[in-house]
Amino acid sequence: MPSLFDLGGKVAIVTGSSRGIGRAIAERLAEHGARVAISSRTQDACEAAAKEVNERYGAGRATAFAANISSKEALQALVDHTNRVFGRIDILVCNAASNPYYGPLGGISDEQFRKILDNNIISNHWLINMCVPQMIERREGSVIIVSSIGGLRGSPIIGAYNVSKAADFQLARNYAVEYGQHNVRVNCIAPGLVRTDFARALWQNPETLERATRTSPLRRIGEPDEIAGAAVYLASRASSFTTGHTIICDGGVLV
Repeated sequence: MPSLFDLGGKVAIVTGSSRGIGRAIAERLAEHGARVAISSRTQDACEAAAKEVNERYGAGRATAFAANISSKEALQALVDHTNRVFGRIDILVCNAASNPYYGPLGGISDEQFRKILDNNIISNHWLINMCVPQMIERREGSVIIVSSIGGLRGSPIIGAYNVSKAADFQLARNYAVEYGQHNVRVNCIAPGLVRTDFARALWQNPETLERATRTSPLRRIGEPDEIAGAAVYLASRASSFTTGHTIICDGGVLV
């Protein structure tokens, strides 16, 4: 019997995948057989990541294409490139996000707030609508939005970011309802604090790190690869009856 987690023949786009959680997800999808489009803001970083994936899992397993998530035209170019190179898109992982502001909501500028909402919600909406039509035609597909447990909590430091991540939960629920009849599934992953450059401001300071892990059952923060397994599950046949939900990967913080 083929593995429930076999992704052979599948093609995935993973945004924000030249490093951090996105990189780990792209590598694990490739390990399980998928061909992967690596994307982030800079082409050099994308090419370096794709080169390593191809060396590790076989030539032609990954392609590199830089795309800024704030540009609808750039995202469409990413989708077009992936279709041109690999011929299809079966899995979409919306991982890239922005957080240009740390502090209370009362101090955020309109420009900063709009950037967070545009990059963390609207860009996901754009990409989903660019990729899903062909999934509907084949009556099979998986969309994964990397959200955050911040969307389930308040914060005096990253409140605007948390607002956007809460919206991602609803984006997944609503698209799950709309696309379920076509056998296209839409789910979220909600990581807790993970050791990435993106979250460096939250874990680099020893005092901040101690506060973040004090009440965690595992007494530590996560590593990028510890989030990738949830993505493999949601991308694969193993999760064929799962849609509209969120897998929380936070070391037990919320409990």
